[in-house]
Amino acid sequence: MGYPNVMRILVTGGAGFLGSHLCERLLKAGHEVVCLDNLFTGRKGNVSHLLDNKNFEFVRHDVVDPFKAEVDQIYNLACPASPVHYQFNSIKTVKTSVMGAINVLGLAKRVKARVLQASTSEVYGDPSVHPQPESYWGNVNCIGIRSCYDEGKRVAETLFFDYNRQHNLDIRIMRIFNTYGPRMHPNDGRVVSNFIVQALKGVPITIYGEGQQTRSFCYCDDLLEGMVRLMENDKGFIGPCNIGNPGEFTIRELAEKVIALTGSTSKLVFEPLPSDDPKQRRPDITLAKEKLGWEPTIELEEGLKKTIAYFDELLSKGASGYADPAKVDG
Repeated sequence: MGYPNVMRILVTGGAGFLGSHLCERLLKAGHEVVCLDNLFTGRKGNVSHLLDNKNFEFVRHDVVDPFKAEVDQIYNLACPASPVHYQFNSIKTVKTSVMGAINVLGLAKRVKARVLQASTSEVYGDPSVHPQPESYWGNVNCIGIRSCYDEGKRVAETLFFDYNRQHNLDIRIMRIFNTYGPRMHPNDGRVVSNFIVQALKGVPITIYGEGQQTRSFCYCDDLLEGMVRLMENDKGFIGPCNIGNPGEFTIRELAEKVIALTGSTSKLVFEPLPSDDPKQRRPDITLAKEKLGWEPTIELEEGLKKTIAYFDELLSKGASGYADPAKVDG
């Protein structure tokens, strides 16, 4: 299915960390962008610099409620993505993933738009296969404290494929592995933002367990390149497709690297490991390489330096505009 060079594109969750960067990138490519966000974890300040652009439109709306738009493509990024946010209102998280997907897919079917689902490596749960290929069905606890996010995303993938099989809808599914960069929420509880904020404040850096669990960290610019390539792929590849950096680090290694890059005097403190926390997480990106010609190019140290600079500036301003999730109506 071909598209004109200039398209009208809907980005749900467009005021969030990744969504705002995506809106920016699409505008620079000359497209019209509709940014839809309920501002639970997103922040209008993330897109304030885009509001004067005649090709940009911000709509405050919750994907749980039906909506209409005339668009050529849809990127569905709407959903809290960090444990502190998605566990704050777990029922709402499931609704966002499942009812949000139903509303997005219904809209895409009506206007015949191509639609991309931002899924997650969490569909693999605490994996017994390492690294994780897309063919792996996962090891997910369906009744645990993380299940609202993990299972919500799994059901969303099911819906996308059912719409593809039943209605021939033009879909794409990407599975995002740990991603970091500027505009991350300072209170989101994710390991990169946690460590950087703690190091910059000079307070103890909290490590859960012994810090030997591993993660693979992908800088946001690399992630978005993979996302756009998957959306624009016209060779019959719809996914699922892992997009992430296969470089694997222990949590303790990450903490030590952040301390070194910030020159912090912070010490490491160890707390009990949360329930269902994955022991290993690393993407097999063979499909992304073969089908999209994509692989990450930004090393962890380079990406951390850019992210640290962002948080340093943010903290110097008092992190204004960022709410505590416990005080936000989800």
